[in-house]
Amino acid sequence: MNIHPKHLPADERRAVTVEAVVALAGLQNPSEITTAVIARHMNLTQGALFRHFPNKDAIWQAVMEWVADHLLGRIDRAAEGIESPLSAMQAMFMSHVEFVVEHPGVPRMMFGELQRADFTPAKRMAQTLIQRYGERLALCIEQGKAAGEIDHEVDTRAAATLFIGTVQGLVMQSMLSGDIKRMHADAPGVFAIYQRGVRGLK
Repeated sequence: MNIHPKHLPADERRAVTVEAVVALAGLQNPSEITTAVIARHMNLTQGALFRHFPNKDAIWQAVMEWVADHLLGRIDRAAEGIESPLSAMQAMFMSHVEFVVEHPGVPRMMFGELQRADFTPAKRMAQTLIQRYGERLALCIEQGKAAGEIDHEVDTRAAATLFIGTVQGLVMQSMLSGDIKRMHADAPGVFAIYQRGVRGLK
């Protein structure tokens, strides 16, 4: 039996609100998602929302925290138990693509927050996500060098930046085409080019 959001405990209400924002961002421009829109989508009053979030910025910060936890958790699980560092990176790449296909509103929100001139808690969280993602990649790249899978001359920081930028490029292309699912088809070939680049000349 479905429980109406207003009958949920506070923690669950906050979680449902975050999921509602993620879903709404997949349907419309995130900048147009007001607290009134969120409340209407959830069949609540704005007053009910503000009992759990002091303002819209707090909602956005919670959304960015959700994105960080779910995306990083997914790529960690994807790489778990894979001995080859490059194979682990490929699993991370494909799991990131799958996450975006499942939650197309996430990159829209990320791009929107990172472009804001003011330094909001949500923007800070988005930057922290990218930093933590980069740290995971740097570790894989260093392990790849030690295992002889990645050229020792490869700049670790640049390779990590390129990895994330490559995913972002796929996202932008799919958004421009209006078909987010094309990432599924494009991702393996794109990663193969990245992989050849970091392997270097053998």
